[in-house]
Amino acid sequence: MNSKIAALLMSEKIDLPIMGSPKYQYVTSTHSGLTYYFSGKTAQVNGVIETQGILGNDLSVAQGIESARICAINLLAQIEKDLGLENVNQILKVTGFVASSSTFFDQPTVINAASELFVKILGDSGKHARSAIGVAALPGNSPVEIELILESKELG
Repeated sequence: MNSKIAALLMSEKIDLPIMGSPKYQYVTSTHSGLTYYFSGKTAQVNGVIETQGILGNDLSVAQGIESARICAINLLAQIEKDLGLENVNQILKVTGFVASSSTFFDQPTVINAASELFVKILGDSGKHARSAIGVAALPGNSPVEIELILESKELG
C-alpha cells in the first residue's frame, strides 16, 4: 500500500482487518481483464456481526451508517489483499443492500457512509455509480452488505 493511502487510513483511524477465506463455496473476487468483481462484505468485526437486525424495526439510521462503514472497511481490506489499494484505477459500481422494514426508505443515507469512505481513501478513484437496495434479511442478520466492481490499473 502506498504511503498516501496508508496516511489517509490512519487519519480516519482505520486499521484494515486481515481478511480470511470465505466460509462457503465462492471466492472473494474475480476478474476479467482489468475489471474486478468483489463479493459482498457484511458488517463483521473480528468475525462477528455485533450490530444485528433490521433498519426501521430494531436499528436506527445511525446504526445502519456505522454498519455500512464497517462493510466499506472490510471491502478496502479485501481489495488490499487481492489487488492492492494502490492498484485501483476506479471503483465503477457499488451495490449496497440494507436489511429494511417495509416502511424504511433511507437506504441511500445508510450506503452513503461507504461511498464517502471510498472517496476519502481513494480520492477521485473512489467515485462510483451506486445502488442502495432494501431487502428483507441479510447473512448473519447483518444490517448491511456491500459489493463492488472496480477497474484496476495496468499491472506489470
